[in-house]
Amino acid sequence: MTIEERAKYGFELKQNGVCNCAMAVLKAFSDKLGIDEMTLKNISSGFSAGMGGLEGTCGAIVGAVIVAGILNGGAGTPRISRQIVQKFKEKSGATICKDLKAMTSGKPLCECPQCVYNGITALGESMGIK
Repeated sequence: MTIEERAKYGFELKQNGVCNCAMAVLKAFSDKLGIDEMTLKNISSGFSAGMGGLEGTCGAIVGAVIVAGILNGGAGTPRISRQIVQKFKEKSGATICKDLKAMTSGKPLCECPQCVYNGITALGESMGIK
Protein backbone atom coordinates (compact mmCIF):
# COMPACT_ATOMS: atom_id res chain seq x y z
CA MET A 1 0.00 0.00 0.00
CA THR A 2 1.29 3.48 -0.83
CA ILE A 3 1.22 6.30 1.69
CA GLU A 4 -1.58 7.90 -0.33
CA GLU A 5 -3.64 4.68 -0.12
CA ARG A 6 -2.98 4.48 3.62
CA ALA A 7 -4.03 8.12 4.05
CA LYS A 8 -7.27 7.53 2.12
CA TYR A 9 -7.98 4.39 4.16
CA GLY A 10 -7.42 6.23 7.44
CA PHE A 11 -9.62 9.11 6.20
CA GLU A 12 -12.44 6.65 5.46
CA LEU A 13 -12.11 4.91 8.85
CA LYS A 14 -12.51 8.23 10.63
CA GLN A 15 -15.17 9.60 8.29
CA ASN A 16 -17.29 6.47 8.76
CA GLY A 17 -17.03 6.72 12.55
CA VAL A 18 -15.18 3.42 12.86
CA CYS A 19 -12.17 4.88 14.71
CA ASN A 20 -10.92 7.88 16.62
CA CYS A 21 -8.11 9.81 14.92
CA ALA A 22 -5.20 7.96 16.56
CA MET A 23 -6.84 4.59 15.93
CA ALA A 24 -7.42 5.38 12.25
CA VAL A 25 -3.72 6.20 11.77
CA LEU A 26 -2.62 3.01 13.55
CA LYS A 27 -5.06 0.85 11.59
CA ALA A 28 -3.81 2.34 8.33
CA PHE A 29 -0.43 0.79 9.16
CA SER A 30 -1.65 -2.41 10.83
CA ASP A 31 -0.02 -4.61 8.18
CA LYS A 32 3.41 -3.09 9.02
CA LEU A 33 3.19 -2.96 12.82
CA GLY A 34 2.97 -6.62 13.79
CA ILE A 35 0.24 -5.82 16.33
CA ASP A 36 -3.23 -7.34 16.24
CA GLU A 37 -6.27 -5.14 15.62
CA MET A 38 -7.64 -5.41 19.18
CA THR A 39 -4.33 -4.32 20.68
CA LEU A 40 -4.16 -1.37 18.25
CA LYS A 41 -7.67 -0.41 19.32
CA ASN A 42 -6.73 -0.65 22.98
CA ILE A 43 -3.49 1.33 22.53
CA SER A 44 -5.28 4.20 20.81
CA SER A 45 -8.60 4.25 22.67
CA GLY A 46 -7.66 7.03 25.10
CA PHE A 47 -6.63 9.55 22.46
CA SER A 48 -10.03 10.69 21.23
CA ALA A 49 -11.06 14.35 21.35
CA GLY A 50 -7.55 15.60 22.00
CA MET A 51 -6.30 12.95 24.42
CA GLY A 52 -8.92 11.83 26.89
CA GLY A 53 -11.42 14.42 25.75
CA LEU A 54 -9.22 17.25 27.02
CA GLU A 55 -8.98 18.81 23.56
CA GLY A 56 -5.17 18.71 23.52
CA THR A 57 -2.82 17.33 20.87
CA CYS A 58 -4.65 15.86 17.88
CA GLY A 59 -4.88 12.09 18.00
CA ALA A 60 -3.74 11.84 14.38
CA ILE A 61 -0.37 13.25 15.47
CA VAL A 62 -0.21 10.86 18.42
CA GLY A 63 -1.00 7.92 16.14
CA ALA A 64 1.63 8.98 13.61
CA VAL A 65 4.30 9.29 16.31
CA ILE A 66 3.43 5.84 17.70
CA VAL A 67 3.67 4.34 14.22
CA ALA A 68 7.01 6.08 13.61
CA GLY A 69 8.44 4.68 16.84
CA ILE A 70 7.35 1.16 15.99
CA LEU A 71 8.51 1.28 12.38
CA ASN A 72 11.99 2.56 13.20
CA GLY A 73 12.47 0.66 16.44
CA GLY A 74 12.65 3.94 18.36
CA ALA A 75 15.78 5.15 16.58
CA GLY A 76 15.52 8.87 15.85
CA THR A 77 11.88 9.06 16.91
CA PRO A 78 12.18 12.45 18.68
CA ARG A 79 13.55 14.02 15.47
CA ILE A 80 10.93 12.30 13.33
CA SER A 81 8.22 13.34 15.79
CA ARG A 82 9.21 17.00 15.48
CA GLN A 83 9.03 16.69 11.70
CA ILE A 84 5.62 15.02 11.86
CA VAL A 85 4.28 17.80 14.09
CA GLN A 86 5.72 20.54 11.87
CA LYS A 87 4.39 18.98 8.67
CA PHE A 88 1.01 18.31 10.25
CA LYS A 89 0.73 21.93 11.38
CA GLU A 90 1.61 23.17 7.89
CA LYS A 91 -1.11 20.97 6.40
CA SER A 92 -3.80 21.45 9.05
CA GLY A 93 -3.21 24.89 10.53
CA ALA A 94 -2.78 23.77 14.15
CA THR A 95 -1.90 20.75 16.29
CA ILE A 96 -4.41 21.15 19.12
CA CYS A 97 -7.76 19.39 18.74
CA LYS A 98 -9.91 22.25 20.04
CA ASP A 99 -8.27 24.65 17.56
CA LEU A 100 -8.61 22.22 14.65
CA LYS A 101 -12.26 21.55 15.40
CA ALA A 102 -13.09 25.20 16.18
CA MET A 103 -14.24 24.54 19.71
CA THR A 104 -13.12 28.05 20.68
CA SER A 105 -13.14 30.04 17.43
CA GLY A 106 -16.25 28.68 15.71
CA LYS A 107 -14.33 28.23 12.44
CA PRO A 108 -12.83 24.76 11.87
CA LEU A 109 -9.29 24.68 10.57
CA CYS A 110 -9.36 21.00 9.68
CA GLU A 111 -12.04 18.33 10.06
CA CYS A 112 -11.06 15.07 11.78
CA PRO A 113 -10.94 12.83 8.68
CA GLN A 114 -8.65 15.33 6.98
CA CYS A 115 -6.49 15.48 10.13
CA VAL A 116 -6.06 11.70 9.89
CA TYR A 117 -5.12 12.05 6.22
CA ASN A 118 -2.66 14.82 7.08
CA GLY A 119 -1.15 12.85 9.96
CA ILE A 120 -0.49 9.85 7.72
CA THR A 121 1.00 11.94 4.93
CA ALA A 122 3.14 13.89 7.43
CA LEU A 123 4.43 10.57 8.76
CA GLY A 124 5.18 9.39 5.23
CA GLU A 125 7.05 12.58 4.36
CA SER A 126 9.01 12.53 7.62
CA MET A 127 10.10 8.92 7.21
CA GLY A 128 10.47 8.84 3.43
CA ILE A 129 7.59 6.38 3.02
CA LYS A 130 6.10 6.51 -0.47
